[in-house]
Amino acid sequence: MSLIQYYGTGKRKTAIARVYLRPGKGEITLFVNKRPRPFNEYFSVESLRHTITQPLRMTDTVNKFDLLIRVDGGGISGQAEAVRLGIARALVEFNKELRPALREVGLLTRDARIKERKKYGLRGARKAPQYHKR
Repeated sequence: MSLIQYYGTGKRKTAIARVYLRPGKGEITLFVNKRPRPFNEYFSVESLRHTITQPLRMTDTVNKFDLLIRVDGGGISGQAEAVRLGIARALVEFNKELRPALREVGLLTRDARIKERKKYGLRGARKAPQYHKR
């Protein structure tokens, strides 16, 4: 018997999420930095859980798949958005007809905004040292 699963990778800032969708009844297994974590405790803010499950709710597949999620790096908000992108990509792998609906809402677009690097002679990416006349 072969294992049926659909895979999607999501990235946001410095967070990378690997999402595996397997036919099931809606259980979510979460590993953060290689450690198992309870999903509802780790993403304790309701808005983050809402963000993560958005692609599933849009496509009416909430209780059709078990999710295995591996997230590395980044903060909690970046991780949540990376997981959302990973779930959306895995759903497209499952059914190509879901692509236009997910694309229309912007769930398949990778948010390319990352931290700008610090430049020499400056205090940060853009802040200059204080100017003094005398």
